[in-house]
Amino acid sequence: MCGRYALFTDPTDLAEEFGLDDATYEPTYNAAPSEQLPVILDDAPETLTAARWGLVPSWSDGPGGDPDPINARAETLTEKRYFREAFDERRCLVPADGFFEWVETADGKRPHYVSRADGRPFLLAGLWETWTPEQTQTGLGEFGSGSPSREAETVQSFTVVTTEPNDFLAAYHHRMALLLDREAGERWLTADDPSDLLAPSAVDLQAWPVSEAVNDPSNDRPDLVEAVA
Repeated sequence: MCGRYALFTDPTDLAEEFGLDDATYEPTYNAAPSEQLPVILDDAPETLTAARWGLVPSWSDGPGGDPDPINARAETLTEKRYFREAFDERRCLVPADGFFEWVETADGKRPHYVSRADGRPFLLAGLWETWTPEQTQTGLGEFGSGSPSREAETVQSFTVVTTEPNDFLAAYHHRMALLLDREAGERWLTADDPSDLLAPSAVDLQAWPVSEAVNDPSNDRPDLVEAVA
């Protein structure tokens, strides 16, 4: 699965890497669910858009009212109501420098940071949704006076697609995020049916143990991706 990741490549370099016109964002070394994070939407493929991690479909009760899944299994994208329509119509890409996996050891689960062996950023395949609440009346007085109708905040959200692990990552977890390069990412956004991309990535990866401080999502600093003994 993918439950935490990092994005800290210089925005100018990221824009060049993935052909973006605009790549303004704050670096994060511990991106966590429910946070607003930069994604590339299929209807705005040349810029980054902020979205909440944890899918909130338009038909749901809103954020927190349902599971708000952070991951979507590639094998069931066309079956699950949560993902079926988004897979057909609303795909996105999540830029990242690496992600974290927790490995079972004799001393308990130990976090590891996983990245490309060449250190370059990559793209995670994702799906996105927009949830818009109904208007509500607030502040009505005794005679029906008070503040006018107001619309609560619209939520744009995303989830990361996962698949079977490749040979390298199988030693760390039984699932992995769907990793894409620039060319595959463009096809993910534009193809009528990108099902052929739903397979473990063959990209060369590297991994090392990191500080358990990453367990706390409030921690977000560069040393979280540095190797520890």
